[in-house]
Amino acid sequence: MTSVITRISAERLLQVWERGQLLAPVEKALALLAAANPEATREELAMQTIGRRDADLLVLREQLFGSQLSSLTDCPACGERLELNFNVADIRATSPSAAPLSLCESGYELELRLPNSLDLLCLTDCSTVAEMRSRLFEQCVLRVMHEGESVARVSEMPDDVVKLAIERMGQADPQADVEVELNCPECRHVWQTCFDIVSYLWTELNAWAGQMLREVHLLASSYGWRESEILQMSAPRRRSYLEILAG
Repeated sequence: MTSVITRISAERLLQVWERGQLLAPVEKALALLAAANPEATREELAMQTIGRRDADLLVLREQLFGSQLSSLTDCPACGERLELNFNVADIRATSPSAAPLSLCESGYELELRLPNSLDLLCLTDCSTVAEMRSRLFEQCVLRVMHEGESVARVSEMPDDVVKLAIERMGQADPQADVEVELNCPECRHVWQTCFDIVSYLWTELNAWAGQMLREVHLLASSYGWRESEILQMSAPRRRSYLEILAG
């Protein structure tokens, strides 16, 4: 499926935020993409690879809040609080191929596909991270042969073959597992941390929604306008009215 990310109105974005409060992260991601890609069905969006999904969320993030990203984190070595600033382009990776992956190792022949949101939705009842990873891998194995014989159970495969297969899947969809390299200026410790666009974007959306609702409250209280009328205004126009009220 070719993604077409369209601009979301303030009113529609608030609706997505409101309905997504009790949703799991995977469902939050799908809700945002559904609003930005109304021509696609939920199943089509859910069947995108995680990397393709996250690439679309990066495009949406640029449209909503710009290309510059910032965050705070603590150095694991000395505890120094660090401010991170980077660009969307710094974490944008190539899109994966839709073709299945093949792997031959130690007499095993595997045919694999990349995980998607439907796979992640099937992991909600897993009790441990290890169980989640094991089940996710099993869901992505299309076929296993060992020395010409079909292997019925993925769990029968050697650990080194499974590890190599998982590494190959990660290499094929780099946008699904983005890591940012950090360097502490205080103690010079260098480490990598994962960047999760879903949680990052939803955190920004929470802050935006809170600010928007405060603006709506102020303008509605002052001028008697309905929420829909205020949300349909452009951002510069709302700001102008707020500046007038501020004197």
